[in-house]
Amino acid sequence: MRDVAQTSFKNLPDKWSAPAKLNLFLHITGRRPDGYHLLQTVFQFIDYCDFLSFDIRKDGLICRAVDLPEIDEQTDLSLRAAKLLQNTAQTPLGATIQVEKHIPMGGGLGGGSSDAATTLIALNSLWELGFSVDQLAGLGLKLGADVPVFVRGHAAWAEGVGEALVAIDLPEPWYLVLVPDCHVSTGEIFNDQELTRDAAPIKIRDFLAGQGRNVFEPIVRRQYPVIDEVIVWLSQYAKPRLTGTGACVFAEFESEQAAKDIAEKLPGNWQGFVARGMNKSPLLEYI
Repeated sequence: MRDVAQTSFKNLPDKWSAPAKLNLFLHITGRRPDGYHLLQTVFQFIDYCDFLSFDIRKDGLICRAVDLPEIDEQTDLSLRAAKLLQNTAQTPLGATIQVEKHIPMGGGLGGGSSDAATTLIALNSLWELGFSVDQLAGLGLKLGADVPVFVRGHAAWAEGVGEALVAIDLPEPWYLVLVPDCHVSTGEIFNDQELTRDAAPIKIRDFLAGQGRNVFEPIVRRQYPVIDEVIVWLSQYAKPRLTGTGACVFAEFESEQAAKDIAEKLPGNWQGFVARGMNKSPLLEYI
């Protein structure tokens, strides 16, 4: 590996994108002996991103540029990703990581997983490690089931615990994403006795023909009345869907203006944003 001081990074960005994702449907089809649920879902990216910056260090330290009170350092996926990559590569280099947060936390948009994937991709380049996409995706799976799809950078049909991915090309509509003022406990939702854990598996062609639902939605709506209220309101204008286990709710529109028109009707204290669906991550050119 060349000395980092002698390396030119002119073709690499100063800020690395970490896009959010939507689950266009989400089924549980069974459970593994180790207790992990078997899933079917479709991931699509949206052009609503966190942005990460990295200052390479020669002292081997992995740290944050600024404190993030809402994210404990022990659970910060960006730090965990950097340390996992550093230990795997046995590199003496470190990094100071700055995360510019835009993606709502705990909303089912995959912000932490996306930040972790971007960290793996960026430091693989900046540290000049030469890990393959498969290797980075394998490391990402150790951090979370959603991380590999962000590493691979393409909208995907996913099975297993979310790691068995098949790239899929989808329409790229505009989405209105609403952010209810609550935090859904994923653990509690997965443990709810009424959760459907034996949904019949479907094929990609079935999804493209309009099949598929989010099996978590009825549980979340029952436990979190504010999310139910958001879904009822949005159903006046489009077909709302829950992403992940929530709390965010989204609906698709044919144009940016159509989505913005509905966003302007939001009750005064509600939060949301308009974003474009993307089949390819902005990171794809660096993977």
